[in-house]
Amino acid sequence: MNRVRVRQHVNPLGIKYQTPVNAINWEKIYINTNQPLLLDIGCARGKFLFDMAQLEPECNFLGLEIREPLVEAANKTCSELGLTNLHYIFCNANNSLKPILSSLPKGILQRVTIQFPDPWFKNRHAKRRVAQPELVTELADYLAPGGIVFLQSDVKFVEQEMCERFEENPNFQRQNKEWLVENPLPVATERELFTLEKGEPVYRAVFTRV
Repeated sequence: MNRVRVRQHVNPLGIKYQTPVNAINWEKIYINTNQPLLLDIGCARGKFLFDMAQLEPECNFLGLEIREPLVEAANKTCSELGLTNLHYIFCNANNSLKPILSSLPKGILQRVTIQFPDPWFKNRHAKRRVAQPELVTELADYLAPGGIVFLQSDVKFVEQEMCERFEENPNFQRQNKEWLVENPLPVATERELFTLEKGEPVYRAVFTRV
């Protein structure tokens, strides 16, 4: 994978990140646009999706990331590997989700992951966190019935807040009352592996679009 150095945190409320992306021509992105889609919001360097795309070639994968150099490097690696079921988009998910998802074939979006998002610990920075009510509503609009949302974080209050956002939306139902002990996906993110190697807990939950 191509490695680039970037700032750890980017303020999504900054002027640079207030312009939504344009609608996407998916025919130019995926060789088969009718395959089920997994969307990873805040994909960072994208290694999770690289592994998933190769493990499940019958599905398409899309990563959204607010740090542009990471997206450029990830798409370069994707091209070098010849992966035709994987793509990354530089955007602010909180204002670009609708134009991205509205141009997809109906019912294609079947899985969504939000993994280890920037916590923005201070209360005055709560609006910078990714799981805003508007984002949850837009996911409900485009996620296929029966589709799943997988949330995980190593910061308990962040995971609790994300779960509360989805629990507040009647279109989602939590699958488990307690934190999941294991990741239900076949691939772990770099952050998850790093956290577990330190012996620290990871908080996980799955929601179903009902």
